[in-house]
Amino acid sequence: MPFVNKPRNYKKEEKYLDSPEQVKNRVARNKARREAIKAGKVKKGDGKEIDHVIPLSKGGTNSPKNLRVKSASENRSFSRNSDHSVKINKPK
Repeated sequence: MPFVNKPRNYKKEEKYLDSPEQVKNRVARNKARREAIKAGKVKKGDGKEIDHVIPLSKGGTNSPKNLRVKSASENRSFSRNSDHSVKINKPK
């Protein structure tokens, strides 16, 4: 099935990003990044990102046990099936 480019609904995105839950999650991600900088694990502009082993959206926390450093491309990629569709995460 070919990918169809649809025009983006920027107003809807802005509403979503400003929702209280998303603001809370963004603050938590930024805090994790600041703490990693203080600990010397990452530097500004180094292309590394802080990855939550258990995502905040799935009940993860900012505890050091749940954080790891990954490259941006590795952190933003998804596991794929043989037909190149994204694999669905199933709880263990």
